[in-house]
Amino acid sequence: MHRRLFLQHTGALLAASTAATARAGGLPADFAAPAALAPIRATPDRIIDIAVCTRPFRAEGPRIEAERRFGKTLVHNYGHGGSGWSLSWGSARLAVAMALTTGEKQLAVVGCGAIGLTTARVAQRAGLRVRIYCKDRPPEVRSSAATGVWSPDSRICTSEHATPAFAQRWEAMARSSFKTYQSLLGLPGDPVHWHDAYALSDVPFDQPSPAPGGRAEEPDYPDLEELLGDIRPRSVPVAPAQHPFNAAHVRRHTMLVFNLASYSRLLLEDFFREGGEIVQREFVHARELGGLRERTIVHATGYGARALFGDDSLVPVRGQTARLVPQPEVDYGMMWRGHNLFVVPRRDGILVQAQGDHDWNNEDTRVDRALSEAAVNRLAVAFAPRA
Repeated sequence: MHRRLFLQHTGALLAASTAATARAGGLPADFAAPAALAPIRATPDRIIDIAVCTRPFRAEGPRIEAERRFGKTLVHNYGHGGSGWSLSWGSARLAVAMALTTGEKQLAVVGCGAIGLTTARVAQRAGLRVRIYCKDRPPEVRSSAATGVWSPDSRICTSEHATPAFAQRWEAMARSSFKTYQSLLGLPGDPVHWHDAYALSDVPFDQPSPAPGGRAEEPDYPDLEELLGDIRPRSVPVAPAQHPFNAAHVRRHTMLVFNLASYSRLLLEDFFREGGEIVQREFVHARELGGLRERTIVHATGYGARALFGDDSLVPVRGQTARLVPQPEVDYGMMWRGHNLFVVPRRDGILVQAQGDHDWNNEDTRVDRALSEAAVNRLAVAFAPRA
């Protein structure tokens, strides 16, 4: 995407959708006006949890490659930026295909976050016996603090590294993951679910919206989602009488949400049901991998690869989210261009994300409560009576 933040990019995405809808001759029938939206009770006293994660960004994109090291076949699978959950199934299939070339029937996976756990499940489906080695498991892993929205090109690489070969590989991963997620719809606990979402803007969506300052250090990202035009949800304008938001311009689309608590539990239960094992262990030096009993290893430690393998290409991007007390009647998400606000409806609470001025290249995982409280207060403004 040509963006510095998801919140900035969405306006262009929706503007393009506006043009597409116009060319198609109007609004599609399945986007009829919804029932009245329940307002979100946005007050700081309703914050029940604040979480911080570190997105493992690599300018070159994810590292998915095999090498011989420590007398083992080591397959790397890390560096997915903000697209770990979104691309997990597709990237896991690439990594497992590399592992299968060894002919070994036992596989070690190092890491139990989004990438490690999904890689383990793909390996089991391929007939391998899998053991996960990890310091933490869900919900303690960093992946558990993600927003839980399908965003396959969120900080995936820089524009200069988005070669045709990279774009082709990314598209294959994205489509593979998307197809798998559709097979998980309707399961108990709604681990994966589609929700309506509303984009708010103070100016027309085809006009640029100034983002909150302080983030000029982020690079340019490629516009890859255009490759998924046939599966990307459409967007339509919403008339003022059809929404409760304090914004001049509103559009509606749909977004795919992962209820990470139930989804992670599903993955773990399936992993154990098929004979998987988890060994709690922290690796301080990469050479310790040579002592594992398995001869083939998938390394999926995310940002941990920076310290474990000395990979200085990894850039930490701090992310903080707050959860409000769940409101079952609120089944829609929203974002507000230029107001640094992104909201996701999840079963474990209404998630409110806000970017900090110094998130880029910041590995500080301490909670900044003031940042989340300010975001919740902005959310309250979104429901204030329109002038």
